Amino acid sequence: MNRLPALPACCTPLRDDWPLPEVLPASVWLSTDFIPAQLEDDDFARSAIDMPASIQRSVAKRQAEFLAGRLCARAALRQLDGTCVAPGLGEDRAPVWPDHISGAITHSNGRAGALVAFKRDWQALGIDLETLLSLERARRLAKEILTPDELVRMAAGPADQIALLVTLTFSVKESLFKALYPLVQKRFYFEHAEVLNWTPQGHVRLRLLTDLSPEWQHGSELDAQFCLLDGQLLSVVAIKA
Repeated sequence: MNRLPALPACCTPLRDDWPLPEVLPASVWLSTDFIPAQLEDDDFARSAIDMPASIQRSVAKRQAEFLAGRLCARAALRQLDGTCVAPGLGEDRAPVWPDHISGAITHSNGRAGALVAFKRDWQALGIDLETLLSLERARRLAKEILTPDELVRMAAGPADQIALLVTLTFSVKESLFKALYPLVQKRFYFEHAEVLNWTPQGHVRLRLLTDLSPEWQHGSELDAQFCLLDGQLLSVVAIKA
């Protein structure tokens, strides 16, 4: 098996420590920290990662997070089955995975990660990493992210959990979209799903509020999980084959 190129200086060594409460069997998770200011002009070339035109036109932060995410994804694929390819960028801006693979990439504020598995084990994966919102920003964004019922539950809950709740709701809905969009090929938004309940231990229950496909209809429920990482929140939605 060919060796992968050395990681650029802007990225830390890849880590495989699984931070969430429930391990996903037969999957591979890798993450890295990255520093956009340390990105060099030739890091994409030396890393053998293609830079799409839209990324070439972007700022260093976007380039660094794209590179870090693809490096995690390529290494995770190689660890899973020896595939040595980084997912491309589709017209819908979603990663393009090999046909037999389910995968997802996320990045936020200097951290990136990728999760991959065989479709025979997990038909869809969604992951999302978010910096925890401040209480002020959470209150300001709540009506854009939460449904009316979610707002009622937020108001009835502890005030010191509002920032966590809004961040969590945003993140798990992003993970839900990443997981379901490849299956249904239909866009949906924050108002089309709701968090029914969640626990401090990292378990979440979601429900769809719209019809997306014959299999995924209004009222469909599924589980998610999350954890806190140094001021950030990581969520995962994994749908078994």
